[in-house]
Amino acid sequence: MVLLACGPYTPSDSLAYDPLTDLIQAIARDRPDVCVLFGPFLDAKHEQVENCRLLGSFAEVFKLCLKTIVEGTRSAGSHLVFVPSLRDVHHDYVYPQPPFLCPELPKDDKPRVHFVSDPCTLDVDGVVFGLTSTDLLFHMGAEEISCSAGSSDRFTRILKHVLTQRSYYPLYPPSEELNVDYESFYSYASLPVTPDVLVTPSELRYFVKDVLGCVCINPGRLTKGQVGGTYGRLYLQREDAKGERKSPCVAAQVVKI
Repeated sequence: MVLLACGPYTPSDSLAYDPLTDLIQAIARDRPDVCVLFGPFLDAKHEQVENCRLLGSFAEVFKLCLKTIVEGTRSAGSHLVFVPSLRDVHHDYVYPQPPFLCPELPKDDKPRVHFVSDPCTLDVDGVVFGLTSTDLLFHMGAEEISCSAGSSDRFTRILKHVLTQRSYYPLYPPSEELNVDYESFYSYASLPVTPDVLVTPSELRYFVKDVLGCVCINPGRLTKGQVGGTYGRLYLQREDAKGERKSPCVAAQVVKI
């Protein structure tokens, strides 16, 4: 089982990580094999961050959040994959975005904690995941000006652009809130293969769709304003398909926290 969750991990009216605590309890209960956690872990758009009402530096708050996750999931033994976000206030504000750095990570936890870039193509026991924390559904949906008659829904159309154009961000010029490093873009933001699973967290409504043989999921955000939001669960089973592409996804769920 693979668990998918996207920040922010705090309600909009405080910096208490209560929704994150609930998620850690769900991880301890369900014991997923892999947890993919998308930023923001400390949201640049949070009111208390914007007004600098913090008890420590941005990096210190992030490290405390990271420590809470790593220690809280130790009993479950789940592998953790951390994907940064452009809204992570302590991190590099450029796309593609480099992985987090955490040299203080305990030696015993290093084998199961993985820091990846945004975007990222990841192989999990033979299942290829495409991961990005950038809200490309929102950005591309805002720029769409026409569609052919009888075409599928908006999310499917946007996801087809991503898969057929082999790019995690097939929009030019990009959204005004995105700082793109085009020297790195073509090396790190291209889609090398059609993934088995594409995860695209967004402010828009959560969904699970099969697009061109790829399972596409928007797990939603763990908090919506002052209340809890949603996270995703995938049940995977890799079968040896002789010469034909077959989805490894047995079931997919979007769950309220």
